[in-house]
Amino acid sequence: MIRSAYLRVYVPATRAGEWRDHVPRNIVRSSDRFLFVEWVDDDAFHAEWEGRAYICPREARLRMLEGVLDFGDAHPSAAELLVPARERRRAASQLDSIKRYRPTARSHIVTSPWHVPLRWFSAFAGDERDVAKTASGTSVRYRTDIVSARVRVTRAVEIIEGAGFNEGVIEPIRELAAWLEEFADDSLLELDYGSVAELFDDASLVLDESAIEIGQSIDALAVGDFERAGAFYATVARRWAPVQAVLYAN
Repeated sequence: MIRSAYLRVYVPATRAGEWRDHVPRNIVRSSDRFLFVEWVDDDAFHAEWEGRAYICPREARLRMLEGVLDFGDAHPSAAELLVPARERRRAASQLDSIKRYRPTARSHIVTSPWHVPLRWFSAFAGDERDVAKTASGTSVRYRTDIVSARVRVTRAVEIIEGAGFNEGVIEPIRELAAWLEEFADDSLLELDYGSVAELFDDASLVLDESAIEIGQSIDALAVGDFERAGAFYATVARRWAPVQAVLYAN
């Protein structure tokens, strides 16, 4: 099974509409070429945070179509083997149809296989982390209001641009900032290690301070201390390198 981490946007339940609770299910094969790890159901995650109820629609079909098209754009040669042009055109047509009939439909979840992208940590402060024991082991989760997340990510973009990094480094963080802008100010942002947490032992998860260290790296860049910034970033990168390597091995 593919281990995955998630970045989710929850909206207040009072204006989210009616959604069934999400019930985890087994893997489902959604095409002849791809194995998707979600059922394509119209359900949602529910959360309570600071005394308020929130809902995160899964929009699995929407996300699946966007993923097919994104894969084609990012890996054109591989896409021709795995998802021929006619299937990508069909996916684009289906996606256009969804957005035509439901203009407000959008992906509330970003999924990452085998690791947490380091840029995700730039949206959170260290004290927003929650470590808990669950039925499947130790769980790690960050939650913050989306306004604070946008401020932090926008600041990170500005600092990294000012430091002279190339577009390959900056663009993924810009894309994260743009995605966060799609949601209302009263939304909740959650980073969930999900099943990626199973790739670490309990002690490593408890001692994991990735958000703090990414924040320290950005702060050091802001004052031009590249050596200190590099040291903090390297600490986080070393922590995640072994599990991230699985992505390329697969």
